[in-house]
Amino acid sequence: MSITIKSAEDIEGMRLACRLASEVLDYIAPHIKPGITTKEIDRLGAECMAQQGTISATVGYQPPGYPPYPASLCTSVNHVVCHGIPNDKPLKKGDIVNVDVTVITKDGWYGDNSRMYLIGECSIAAKRLSALTFDAMWHGIVQVKPGAHLGDIGHAIQKFAESQGFSIVREFCGHGIGQKFHEEPQVLHYGRPGTLEKLQPGMVFTIEPMINAGRREVKEHGNDGWTIVTKDHSLSAQWEHTVLVTETGYEVMTLSAGSPPLPAFVTATKT
Repeated sequence: MSITIKSAEDIEGMRLACRLASEVLDYIAPHIKPGITTKEIDRLGAECMAQQGTISATVGYQPPGYPPYPASLCTSVNHVVCHGIPNDKPLKKGDIVNVDVTVITKDGWYGDNSRMYLIGECSIAAKRLSALTFDAMWHGIVQVKPGAHLGDIGHAIQKFAESQGFSIVREFCGHGIGQKFHEEPQVLHYGRPGTLEKLQPGMVFTIEPMINAGRREVKEHGNDGWTIVTKDHSLSAQWEHTVLVTETGYEVMTLSAGSPPLPAFVTATKT
């Protein structure tokens, strides 16, 4: 499968899908506090998508070997690394949760992003993991420009995360996106500079590192076919943006009014 290069018209479609995906996270943010269930977060996400005229990419999504995914978004709490299925358990003070949203517009474009949310007052360790995972994602994003390599992105993320004493999950990665949920290329969050595909204008993909406070090993949890947890039960965090390779650098597409402020070392969402 080859990497699709997006036309100017395609990019406009992607900009809309990505902004709407980010606005779903804005919509649910005020409600995420102690006592809410992840199922209620899912309901709110679906409500926002209905108002937008988008639909969820995850409801019924079924890659080979998986059962159909049953919810409008993914909610991964504490030691859940990714693909946590919303449930009726209330979130409590001190929890951390990743909410991952992918929408499809009426024109068939996909927008994919996720954010971390801290529930009430959290431990210093939990706040540090969430904040530094955000920074790690941005260390990857700022590598994006024509002529750079996918390995440059992975190396920057890995080097930063490991310098903070964290580990990178290797079983899951970012991906190309457009009028399909998952396209080429795969975007690893570890690696060596100057390796893998060379970036060129019009490529669109996600950067979404999953970073563990403890060891990097993960495992399936329970029998739902989806939920992935850390083997050592350590906390895990993830942030995700969809990024366009421009003629001169990068453009972060999954931005909206409620997007978190940039890290101090980043000067622009578009270069």
